[in-house]
Amino acid sequence: MRVLVTGGCGFIGHHLVSRWTTARPADTLLVLDLLTYAGDASRLGAHADLLVGDVADPSATRAAFDRLGRVDTVIHLAAESHVDRSLVDPARFVLTNVLGTQVLLDTARERGVGRFLHVSTDEVYGSVDEGAVSEAAAFRPGSPYAASKAAGDLLVQAAHNTWRIPTVVARPANTFGSGQFPEKLLPVLARAAVAGHPLPLYGDGLHQRDWLAVEDLCEALMLLVDRASEGTVWNIPGAGVRTNRSVAEAICRAAGISTALIRSVADRPGHDRRYAIDGSALRALGFHASRSLDAALPGLVAEARTASG
Repeated sequence: MRVLVTGGCGFIGHHLVSRWTTARPADTLLVLDLLTYAGDASRLGAHADLLVGDVADPSATRAAFDRLGRVDTVIHLAAESHVDRSLVDPARFVLTNVLGTQVLLDTARERGVGRFLHVSTDEVYGSVDEGAVSEAAAFRPGSPYAASKAAGDLLVQAAHNTWRIPTVVARPANTFGSGQFPEKLLPVLARAAVAGHPLPLYGDGLHQRDWLAVEDLCEALMLLVDRASEGTVWNIPGAGVRTNRSVAEAICRAAGISTALIRSVADRPGHDRRYAIDGSALRALGFHASRSLDAALPGLVAEARTASG
């Protein structure tokens, strides 16, 4: 199989490339990545070839297809993904997450692909007051980031409906694991903890998120490439919903410091209160998140300690 992975030098992307090539060494992978602040080419090693380029640039996407010769599967991970950055520069998110997705779809339609897997986010549903939402729930994005991902998501579904591009959409929960960019919540808290600095939490810290291990996410994405029907959408939940404060307290325990170092800071505008997605459809396909956040925290704290010198 010949596979094009956009954003393969990012956090989720490099984990997926490594896992894919280990499990399927006969496949040929090419990564298309712009190598922005969150991309690191050294992560690829010998796992895949790299073409440096912007997914929103038609010449770059065509060059990626040309290099592979035939593209059996596209896994579209390239995205601007940090909510705080989207509040400062929303146009950058529209360029990458919306226009970039459409450009890639256009190229996939021109050249033909066997599968187009678009990795979206559970944030497209917005804040969920109670229970868990299914894939049929309405979009209620609460940030420019979530709105841009919702737009890309809809473009993918429209491409299937209009041109029968063989698309699949994945909407994962908050993902954690090694190598995550340090502006994300878990690295921020872990680095503060090992340095003995206050651990910042927005508002009262009672915002709730479902935490999905990156290893579990990679397994789910590979399963969807293999078994999902064309034109379908899939939630990928983690091991359970919990408050950000409880996560900060668990990091304090893993680092051996007092929870008194947790500090509330001014909340960000439009901060969604709770995310919760129903993963029953994916469980029926054979997936279940098996890795807990608590079990991973000692390793993430150790990683933060190493990064801090």
